[in-house]
Amino acid sequence: MLFFDLDGTLVDSSRIWLQIDLDFTARRGLPHTQEYHDFVAHTTAPVAAQFTKDYYHLSESAEEIMAEWYAQALKEYTHHIEAKPHVRAYLEQCLRQGESMAVLTSSAPELCRATLQRNNLASYFSNLFFAQEMGMEKREAALFRSAAQQCSAAPEECTLFDDSPVACRGAKEAGFRVVGVFDSIFAQDEDAMRRLCDAYIYDFSELLSSK
Repeated sequence: MLFFDLDGTLVDSSRIWLQIDLDFTARRGLPHTQEYHDFVAHTTAPVAAQFTKDYYHLSESAEEIMAEWYAQALKEYTHHIEAKPHVRAYLEQCLRQGESMAVLTSSAPELCRATLQRNNLASYFSNLFFAQEMGMEKREAALFRSAAQQCSAAPEECTLFDDSPVACRGAKEAGFRVVGVFDSIFAQDEDAMRRLCDAYIYDFSELLSSK
């Protein structure tokens, strides 16, 4: 069973979220610190919104913060975000080989579905798993075990493709095989990812069969 992260793995969207965060703090004259970035880049939107409210002592509710983020994000996911290089070719290869595939993401369901539809990727996946609906984060091994169980697969029969070191670590703890995928937002973590993951790729062309 193959599980694919969305942002930074299947689609080139990580830069969008960084820009949304930068715009959000700039509109309020707030500093965009490395500490803030490191937390919100690795978690679900509800957790990130509550952290943002507490971190910056904002009067807005977490729900209002998320609504502001989503209004900007939905336009990008619906109209602009592109699949990363060679993703479709690799999914086609996996489909021909009879692999079962699912998306496992911290992204909001409406954003995920919008960009999968835009990039003609939705039909490759038998399941879409959303961390926020499952009530867990991708740093938690239990999330990966739950997704595997729902697909009637043992963890050791599963592979995760993901760009996030935190998610890759969670999947490894669950017993998954893990393929790290390079994304510029986590470029500084490449050495750590290579040590952690079973394999590491710059893009999916490295996994395409020559046949």
